[in-house]
Amino acid sequence: MKVLLRSKRSRAKTKGSASRPRLSVFRSNRFVYTQIIDDEKGVTLVSANEKELKLEGKAVEKAKELGLLIAKKAKAAKISAIVFDRGSYKYHGRVKQIAEGAREGGLKF
Repeated sequence: MKVLLRSKRSRAKTKGSASRPRLSVFRSNRFVYTQIIDDEKGVTLVSANEKELKLEGKAVEKAKELGLLIAKKAKAAKISAIVFDRGSYKYHGRVKQIAEGAREGGLKF
């Protein structure tokens, strides 16, 4: 219950638009999934997950590569500025590495 409330509180503060879509992060026990969403239309513009990487190693290292991958896909879709949505997760570990990788890839937060 607390997770849902925390997620709603975080998402209420971060709304994406056509000019600045929302980069949403979902973390399962095994993989991390990201998607860039235009909230005005309710459409997913770009998505990426750890399964696409096919890397071995630590979870935080794979998360940084995932951030770089989502940034590369966003650049291909002509998206340069985003709003970061961490959901109910704290901004550390894998979530922080995704954000740092996306910044290194050229996305503006």
